[in-house]
Amino acid sequence: MPINLEHLSALIDVVDLGSFTAAADRAGLTQPAVSLQIKLLEQRLGVKLVERVGRCARPTAAGSDLLVYARRMVDESRAAEEAMMPHRDGLSGRIRIGSGGTASIHLLPKAIAVVKRRMPGLDITVRIGNTEDILRDLESNLLDLAVVTLPASGRAFEVEPFYRDELLAVAPKGSKPPDGGPDAAFLLEQTLLLYEGGNTRRATDDWMAAAGYKARPAMEFGSVEAIKELVAAGLGWSILPGLALKRDRTDRIAVSSLNPRLERELGMVLRRDKHLTRGLREMMKCLRDTQG
Repeated sequence: MPINLEHLSALIDVVDLGSFTAAADRAGLTQPAVSLQIKLLEQRLGVKLVERVGRCARPTAAGSDLLVYARRMVDESRAAEEAMMPHRDGLSGRIRIGSGGTASIHLLPKAIAVVKRRMPGLDITVRIGNTEDILRDLESNLLDLAVVTLPASGRAFEVEPFYRDELLAVAPKGSKPPDGGPDAAFLLEQTLLLYEGGNTRRATDDWMAAAGYKARPAMEFGSVEAIKELVAAGLGWSILPGLALKRDRTDRIAVSSLNPRLERELGMVLRRDKHLTRGLREMMKCLRDTQG
């Protein structure tokens, strides 16, 4: 068994103070209790560590050698406790977030900045991927929090919707959408550039299907930012998250609501058994505040 740190601390006090009684007073123990700690340490190591010289307690040769290690071990133990204090107080720690590309660019940075101001010692990492991969890593506990387009299924998950995001028609500047916004029939007459895969594309396909149509994109991309550039270059129309377009209502593209209106919902997903540290609670609170 490892050497008992309390026994080592008692040895240090006895030698430094030269008295079992004084060591007991410092530790808030009785003198027999300190004597027992030294005795147990001597039995554990099989050597005599302390001897009495007159009325003073002195280390033996073995005790002097052990003190070098004892002081180091006790100091390291105290340092370890101090290192844990910020975690116990919730001032530092680590959060691993998984998210899609749009949320990681247009939603997470603001929330992370607020959390970092409140908790400068908090280490926050973001991994970008598709919803299926993110949820798989969340279930494996490789991530602490997922920010994804819903739905997110899984018995192990706790899901909290927190952000409603309108999906918008995006066209080259100067394009004229019909009154009331483009519907599925109108968009099928355009060159469509759509996002490939995922819940956002699924929402688009379901919107088309509700009108009795099936999307026939001319091109599909895994990057919303790439689609915006292609639309701005006049190569076609698209349906993109409003979240990704907040900074792009300029002379580069034309944006309008769909007819009927289409929305997606973002959610925070955690394992049901996840311990909510202060950092994780702060991050979730800041994400809830983003809708406002």
